[in-house]
Amino acid sequence: MFALSWRGAAALYSCALATSALLLTFMPIAAAAAENEIEIREWKVPNAGRPRDPFAAGPDEVWFVDQVNGDLGRLTPSTGKFFKRDLGGGAGPHNLIVGKDGIVWFAGNRNAYIGRYDPKTDLIERIEMPDPAAADPHTLVFDQDQSHIWFTVQGGNFIGRLNLADRSVALKPVPTKGARPYGIKVAPDGTPWAALLGTNKLASADPETLDITEYTIPDEGARPRRLEITSDGRIWYSDYSRGTLGRYDPKSKSFAEWSLPSGERSAPYGTALDGHGRIWVVETGVQPNRFVGFDTETEKVVSITPVPSGGGTVRHMMYDPETGLVWFGADSLTIGRADLSQAGP
Repeated sequence: MFALSWRGAAALYSCALATSALLLTFMPIAAAAAENEIEIREWKVPNAGRPRDPFAAGPDEVWFVDQVNGDLGRLTPSTGKFFKRDLGGGAGPHNLIVGKDGIVWFAGNRNAYIGRYDPKTDLIERIEMPDPAAADPHTLVFDQDQSHIWFTVQGGNFIGRLNLADRSVALKPVPTKGARPYGIKVAPDGTPWAALLGTNKLASADPETLDITEYTIPDEGARPRRLEITSDGRIWYSDYSRGTLGRYDPKSKSFAEWSLPSGERSAPYGTALDGHGRIWVVETGVQPNRFVGFDTETEKVVSITPVPSGGGTVRHMMYDPETGLVWFGADSLTIGRADLSQAGP
């Protein structure tokens, strides 16, 4: 376990790209000085393969998966102690979420199932995918009342929904072949949205019928990977291939984009939306990885902080509204915590 804070953020010049239909309009915005570094603390995971996708189930209970070793893990931050649960059978867990009831749900990415783990009984239940083509459940997210889990199936090219009451699974293929649905979030109106990493598109699914609508990002080179949805219903995405933070407004049907501090080499991956409407995105194309905070109201970068361990690659993050902390897993074999308070209100 170690705790470090880095200083020395750089100034950023960014430009916004607005699009309507096939028309691209470039809009330069003012330079944004980024000097509000946040405090990042990391815990080294013992005997780790790839610890990732942590989820804070309480102020002192953080669950995560070890994708390589096939484990569920739990960190107790106050003591630095770890618990691990072997999932067996090459599960390759990719992601997990924890319900209000304390049940852990995880994506059995290599074995075509979604798992349910009860920490009180230590029992695991497997919910198999009904279609053998849906072999790799990827990222999970609850709907608003936690009666369903929406999820992506990257290689199988599906968006799916699990009914927690009867364990039924519904799958809908993404219209574009090889779209690679990746990150997924649920909007305030209950609509799930997904980033389609294999193409320059976003997608939404009808909450009742699962019918999928695609939205084309004007630049054919765009590759959206993760996304967040602000309270106004606008969709924000990390464009992994072009080094930008993008926004889609469903009301105006328009796109806007901002270059990230490291430009085309930034490879933005993990994202989180905090309680102040700021998007936090990690640039993984530079070493050390860099935490970048972007204010969605002022449309400026407000913080840049290198990851103390280097990060390797930070793939997924979770904002805990109870504590105001962002949790992340890093390929440097750590579980990390970012305290956003130093970035201001």
